[in-house]
Amino acid sequence: MRSVSHFTRLAKAASRFTGRPVCFSLAAGVVLVWALTGPLFAFSDTWQLVINTGTTIVTFLMVFLIQCTQNRDTEAMQIKLDELIRSTQGANNRLLDLEELEEAELEAFRERYEALAERARSQRSNGDQQHGTPDLEQ
Repeated sequence: MRSVSHFTRLAKAASRFTGRPVCFSLAAGVVLVWALTGPLFAFSDTWQLVINTGTTIVTFLMVFLIQCTQNRDTEAMQIKLDELIRSTQGANNRLLDLEELEEAELEAFRERYEALAERARSQRSNGDQQHGTPDLEQ
């Protein structure tokens, strides 16, 4: 059994809950109740401060929960992609940790793949079919 931190469980549960229509409806209901109470409080500064403070706090906390969930999803996807690259015969294993490279190194890989795509398009327009795994160094 794997151990999952309390924060991870909280972040996942909050992400699941806030992504549902019921949560949106709840938030819209709070805003509606706030708007309807405007005349009761004469649209005072305090009345405005309540919604401003509430939305700021919720937004502030949600940023961290969303970032945590996004980081976990991205890491899991990278691991899955690395496994697909690793297990595919003829795949370029130099691509396994691209997310760790510097921007210039990423740009060099991107340029090589763009050249491959351009070559495949030009061969296709000449009637040739481009299949398989062409060499990156050509």
